[in-house]
Amino acid sequence: MKICPMCLKTSKMVNKRKLLRGHYNPTGTSRKQPNLQKTTLPTGERVLICTGCIRTLAKPAKAPRPVRTAAKVAA
Repeated sequence: MKICPMCLKTSKMVNKRKLLRGHYNPTGTSRKQPNLQKTTLPTGERVLICTGCIRTLAKPAKAPRPVRTAAKVAA
């Protein structure tokens, strides 16, 4: 089974409602798989992860927010 080890995204069942001449025909169920790609992590390890995680890893790290104290808030 395909699974992303970082975000634990797995396959899911999707249903597409098809109307044939006005009658409901429940034949549109299919399984969607996560888009797993081989990539190298910053640690040098090669893994299969989903493209959403690859995009997240490509983002620059945010600077930590400054700590707000009670004296600064009251002023």
